[in-house]
Amino acid sequence: MAIDPTRFCVNRKIAPNLSIEAFFQLVQRCGLHKVELRNDMPSGSVTDDLSHQDVKTLADEYGMEIVTINALYPFNQISDDLLARARTLLAVARDIGAKALVMCPLNDGTPIAANDTLKAIQTLQPLFAEYGVQGLVEPLGFPVSSLRSAVLSQQLINDAQAPFHIVLDTFHHHLYENAEHEFAADIDISKIGLVHLSGVTDPRETRALTDEERIMLTPDDRLNSAAQVQRLEKLGYRGIYAFEPFSSVLNSWDEARIEKEIRDSIALLQE
Repeated sequence: MAIDPTRFCVNRKIAPNLSIEAFFQLVQRCGLHKVELRNDMPSGSVTDDLSHQDVKTLADEYGMEIVTINALYPFNQISDDLLARARTLLAVARDIGAKALVMCPLNDGTPIAANDTLKAIQTLQPLFAEYGVQGLVEPLGFPVSSLRSAVLSQQLINDAQAPFHIVLDTFHHHLYENAEHEFAADIDISKIGLVHLSGVTDPRETRALTDEERIMLTPDDRLNSAAQVQRLEKLGYRGIYAFEPFSSVLNSWDEARIEKEIRDSIALLQE
């Protein structure tokens, strides 16, 4: 099943050494027009040393749609600091024209009750509405994560009566041992706002996998990301797929290698 190329997106994590303009240029050369920006790049800022207007102007110049900013963390541990950072990121998203802000749960082994996560969603929802930005909750499959389940995330969003959607990440889906069972029974495809794609070939046991093992898609991908995409397509998902590798090996990739990895991953998904 062919996927419309306009549905592919590139997360800036793939190009840690490129400026925002060079990143936009690279994505454009790949024939793509959707990007995700981040607040955990070397500069420590979503926009590096550029003004919000500069980024918006560059996005317009290169025909880029800024799909999201990654990420508000930890969204389910509400504090004055968290709320202040939420407002800061939401203002950036609004000013640069980003459609959504991704929210990630606490991921340090500290348990957070589902009801507290629900209350966090209820607390944050009015802020997102105020700034006109879509909220995307991304469950993390790590054993130490306080919110691992995509289905539970959807349930909490529904219970909170918030207009948020989830990010379904093929890496985190693979890490969460109950994901397949829950997915088959209860996932709501219509409430998936974005799908993150990466691949893993490292042989270590699943529970030991970290972001360091996340590369682009390959035929021997242990996450079976291509198969996950095929299933989503069959179930009617017609949203965006964003490539989000994390490994430090990306620091050694030049622009030609990055382009090749993007093109090869898309070709694998289109088989």
